[in-house]
Amino acid sequence: MDQNLEIRGKVCVTGASGYLASWLIKRLLLSGYHVIGTVRNPENEKLAFLWQLEGAKERLKLMKADLMEEGSFDDAIVGCEGVFHTASPVVGPNSDPKVEILDPAIKGTLNVLRSCKKSPCLERVVLTSSSAAIRARDDFDSQIPLDESSWSSIELCESLKIWYALSKTLAEKAAWVFANENKIDLVTILPTFIIGPSLPVDLCSTACDVLGLLKGDSEKFSWHGRMGYVHIDDVALIHILVYEDRSANGRYLCCSTVLENYELASLLSKRYPSLPIPKRFMPLLKDRAYYNYNTSKVESLGFNFRSIEEMFDDCVASLKEQGRL
Repeated sequence: MDQNLEIRGKVCVTGASGYLASWLIKRLLLSGYHVIGTVRNPENEKLAFLWQLEGAKERLKLMKADLMEEGSFDDAIVGCEGVFHTASPVVGPNSDPKVEILDPAIKGTLNVLRSCKKSPCLERVVLTSSSAAIRARDDFDSQIPLDESSWSSIELCESLKIWYALSKTLAEKAAWVFANENKIDLVTILPTFIIGPSLPVDLCSTACDVLGLLKGDSEKFSWHGRMGYVHIDDVALIHILVYEDRSANGRYLCCSTVLENYELASLLSKRYPSLPIPKRFMPLLKDRAYYNYNTSKVESLGFNFRSIEEMFDDCVASLKEQGRL
């Protein structure tokens, strides 16, 4: 262990085995925090990668918790000064979207916050929301970049069956109501599409889409259309930044670059000529509104985003190291 490392307080990270959560835990451990990670089954062999993180053997503890069980986060959160709630369903629904996506996102968030309310030493909660809670609307001015004041339209999400965006929007709105009513210091992070190295053994749906794109599967990425991109390490660092900076408040949009999928494909095919990057995509929606993001709020805290090239360089290197490319 680094003898000069400043040992910090105890924090909880929900959904510890996830793509972003595992990277956040890596960064928290490197920063000297004691981390309680919640998972469905602490004995799962696929969690071995977490114990290989620097500082894990000394300052990581995994505890069982379930989003749909009220009170199941109590033991993990009690005694923690901070909570990072990242756990949320991402995969597309196979049958009932309410059961598979909406309930776990909304009820799970409220279950975590109820446990936070019971912890006397809690200082701040950082909730991972999504830019999907901002951009799914049809009444914005394409000349004005979207920022933290924007909210996705619940009616539009329901009519188009955009269940992920709906779950993130409703869960974040519910979190703000609960936090305000119960005087919980809440900050929310709204990342765009996250790119970068994957620590878990199994790739999440996000990482699978990127792998599909790099292997020439245009269908895998066609639905993305215009999209913002951000490095996974930047998102993890911003979580810690807004937790530690007591001037931070409200929502924080995290995005480095916004591109159409054909612009991304062009950039990637030139950068990685040996990979079969698709040259064309079928448009998802005709006359899709142009949009951009205003990230000045998080930049005002002194944060600078990594480039689209750097995030994909790190992603490609990781996939090659894992033998996937």
